[in-house]
Amino acid sequence: MDAPPDLELTEPERRLWAAYPTGERVDVGSAADRTVRAEVIARLLLGARAPRPGHVPAVRLRGARIAGCLDVSGGTVGCELRLEGCELAEAPDFSNAEARQVRLNDCVLPGFDGGGLRTDGYLSLSGCFVNGQVKLVRARITGGFRMNGTKITNSGDWGLFAGALTVEAGTYWRKAEIIGGARLTGARMGGGFFLYGAILHAPGLDALDGGNMIVEDAMECSRGFTATGSIKLRGARVNGTLSFDQATVHAPGGRAMQLSHMQVDELILALTEVTGEVSLVYSRVGVLLDGPRHWAAELRLNGLTYESLRGGEAADRLNWVNRDPRGFHAQPYEQLAAWYRGGGHEILARRAQLAKLRARRATQGWTARMWSRLLDLTVGYGYRPSRAALWFGLLLAIGTVVFSLHPPHSIKPADERPHFSAFAYTLDLLVPISAFGQRDAWDPAGWTQWLAYGLIGAGWLLASALIAGVTRVLRPN
Repeated sequence: MDAPPDLELTEPERRLWAAYPTGERVDVGSAADRTVRAEVIARLLLGARAPRPGHVPAVRLRGARIAGCLDVSGGTVGCELRLEGCELAEAPDFSNAEARQVRLNDCVLPGFDGGGLRTDGYLSLSGCFVNGQVKLVRARITGGFRMNGTKITNSGDWGLFAGALTVEAGTYWRKAEIIGGARLTGARMGGGFFLYGAILHAPGLDALDGGNMIVEDAMECSRGFTATGSIKLRGARVNGTLSFDQATVHAPGGRAMQLSHMQVDELILALTEVTGEVSLVYSRVGVLLDGPRHWAAELRLNGLTYESLRGGEAADRLNWVNRDPRGFHAQPYEQLAAWYRGGGHEILARRAQLAKLRARRATQGWTARMWSRLLDLTVGYGYRPSRAALWFGLLLAIGTVVFSLHPPHSIKPADERPHFSAFAYTLDLLVPISAFGQRDAWDPAGWTQWLAYGLIGAGWLLASALIAGVTRVLRPN
């Protein structure tokens, strides 16, 4: 079929027109004239030529300079488009189009508009250099989305603008570089999302905004993944593994990772380096794998729940829950204590509860802080009752020695008073309720009288602290 008279095809365009019915690739990279008009390609994509029986039609073009705008917006593209090593003068417009498979590999172009695009096959921009924005808002890609080795430069705005994007068969951005960041809010990623070695650059802004996105299988921001700017995955759900293994995230003075209100089966936070705050508040994680050398200096954990913690020693977690820059929250300590107890680490669970009460002290008034310190010093808030026994034994020994050397005076007739025992007398002073009759029969004199008063007061304090501490343990809330 000859071309319509209004097109007046050039030599490269005639070759492409003739090759379309069989899907043969046309390479014009070494030709003197490499220019192909975008209009010619668009007409072929939209069915200007009939396919040859027994063949699959396609537009496969290599090494061309494509003049004009490749515009198939709103149309139905019934064949594959494959451009390799081409230079496009204007951003292709595939908005609201229906296509089979679109492959732009190793091309140079000033942007790509695929808002509302529907593809039966996959969309590939692998190896392309895009000096502008890639738009894929509300696009639906059945066969997978590939941007391996792609570089997008769009400083001051999103490099990739793809809210509500749906990909059914895997998204691959291996070693891609996006200057301007990527917006994927509300996206649905079936078959996994793989960003091995990818670089996202948006200083002071969001390098990746994936709020409320859903990923099936795995999301791998790992193996050299680097983000300058914030990683925002608030409300995201990953039905598999979300990994930041060997990743680097820099957002100095801001929030490096917003991982709050998420649901993740397994979260790996084994970053090589992170600068800025990391938030996991109110997220639900099955398995959390990290370690002391990967922890951010500022780490928010309030409301985080998990089934298992991996990485590092269990005892190290006491230093993990107290990194919140916004101050004390009880829930991270309670969750950690519950995890310890579930794993049979009862001593560590008590330490977590003790650490919670000590951290809370800084939020209290001075009178409450004094009482809190007394509870800690004497009985460890009830979690270390042996401390009270040590204090009691020390005071009992001091009183016994002193009153043996300086016995008190009798205040009752000889036939009415018990035999004096320095040990029993001291014990009677320390116990709030006199049990041996020594306190009522003997009266200290001089400076030992002040010692007796001190022992009586210390006994009441120890008893009160022990009762308060035990009550706190039995009713921690």
